[in-house]
Amino acid sequence: MAPVPRRRPSTTTAELLRRVPYFRSLPLAELRRLASQCAPRALRPGEVLFEEGRPCHGLFVVVEGTVEVRQTSLRGREQVFHTEGPGATLGEGPLFDRGGYIATAIATEAARVLFLRRADLLDLCRRRPAVALSMLETLARRMRHFAELVSDLAFRPVPERLARYLSGLAGAAAPGATLDLELSQAQLAARLGTVRELVARAFSLLEDRGILSRKRARVIIRDPAKLAALARGEATAVLSPKGDVT
Repeated sequence: MAPVPRRRPSTTTAELLRRVPYFRSLPLAELRRLASQCAPRALRPGEVLFEEGRPCHGLFVVVEGTVEVRQTSLRGREQVFHTEGPGATLGEGPLFDRGGYIATAIATEAARVLFLRRADLLDLCRRRPAVALSMLETLARRMRHFAELVSDLAFRPVPERLARYLSGLAGAAAPGATLDLELSQAQLAARLGTVRELVARAFSLLEDRGILSRKRARVIIRDPAKLAALARGEATAVLSPKGDVT
């Protein structure tokens, strides 16, 4: 008789919570207590986790999949703020200031989250100040990210924003390195704070200057040094000053 394969033990809620930076310092008993207070929720791709303006009643922990936080204007233009995966949390800001959510969170793929009520989280923060300090650190990082986003939208032309995005993906790439973009130009425009037409124009400009080339969703980095310079805002050293970077 063939041996019956042993099933791998499922990951407990306490083990999932330990992946969250806020909770890593908690002893096992505290993690188990916290786990008993969490409510699980499964999300389908494209399903809304919470909506801009709605009241915030607690903290969400992403345990599987990815969730994108975005705003949409009355004209339908989108701005993606950030995308979070396993171990990340959502909802800290409105949880503390008692206001509504500042943006909408949508699952970009099948996802699972845990929900922790505001009262339970605040009780934990009072008993474990290290948790509160860790949450403050995350909020400070997000505030810095938003400040950089505002700066980009106010002062950086679209080719620079595109170069910065691609440079972040490429890292220390060698000439000829390739990037497989999983985003459409409309989705990329939402991350860059612009519209699809200007993203297409920026790609064309970078191709004309020999910085990159494209084959459908694949981007080939031809000149990493120029791409990095443009990402740093050194447009005049890379592009012609004939209105190309506005």
